[in-house]
Amino acid sequence: MPIRTTRADLRTRLQDFIPKIVLAPSLAAILIFVYGFIVFTGYLSMTDSKMLPSFDFVGLDNYVRLFSLPAWNTALINLVIFAALYIAICTVIGLGLAILLDQKIRGEGVLRPIYLYPMALSFIVTGTAWKWFLDPGLGLENTMHLWGWTDFQFNWIKDRHMAIYTLVIAAVWQTSGFVMAMFLAGLRGIDNEILKAAQIDGASNFALYRRIVIPLLRPAFLSAFVILFHMAIKSYDLVIALTGGGPGRATELPATFMYSYTFTRNSMGIGAASAVIMLMTVAAIMIPYLYSELGAKKE
Repeated sequence: MPIRTTRADLRTRLQDFIPKIVLAPSLAAILIFVYGFIVFTGYLSMTDSKMLPSFDFVGLDNYVRLFSLPAWNTALINLVIFAALYIAICTVIGLGLAILLDQKIRGEGVLRPIYLYPMALSFIVTGTAWKWFLDPGLGLENTMHLWGWTDFQFNWIKDRHMAIYTLVIAAVWQTSGFVMAMFLAGLRGIDNEILKAAQIDGASNFALYRRIVIPLLRPAFLSAFVILFHMAIKSYDLVIALTGGGPGRATELPATFMYSYTFTRNSMGIGAASAVIMLMTVAAIMIPYLYSELGAKKE
């Protein structure tokens, strides 16, 4: 009996210990290559690093210099414009498509993959395709001229005042289907008995969605906002593929600013400071969201 008990205890300990052994390399990699580099970037942002990392501590001087740079202020203004339009338009289009598909229309099985297909593409592919489409000499404007509409003009990608909106168009095209899927899942999760009771009480379709459906979709709205805001802040590949940050600096975003100052302008300290600001902005959105989600699950 004691031998069997010892073997059983040993087996139990091994069963408890094996998952820890399996997860240990992944956990170590995350600690080193994610959190370790975050800490290192924060340290570099307070040093006089140029082409290579330096350990000459300068405190918050890089942050003061960062916010005095016109290029950084331009990037922040562009981010506000891009993020606001990107989130708002994606939300409206995604909700509209979700409501349309929720009506059990014929061909839903075909339409849903079509709407979701752009999300399967990388932002590099999306940016390259839209660059060709919006180029006045190759895309839409040239096609219209060939068809006889010689007065048609659509040169936003070359106009420094309108180029930022081409980023919005491409990003919305790629992501709105994903937002639709989130809202559609939320709509399919609403109890039909609640809707039937409201209809029996005489509620119109507009009142039904305004007073019942949309309030019940609050978690989906919050999730969509967090995901879209995160994607807007870290947008780099779309900008590089579509506009390259131009014309001039008309489409500069914090992500492209960070790369430029870190790797091409030999100002690693400034680039690290901009990266920390981006991280703090994402954390300011993610931490309250995670806190509310975890608090709701505990309740």
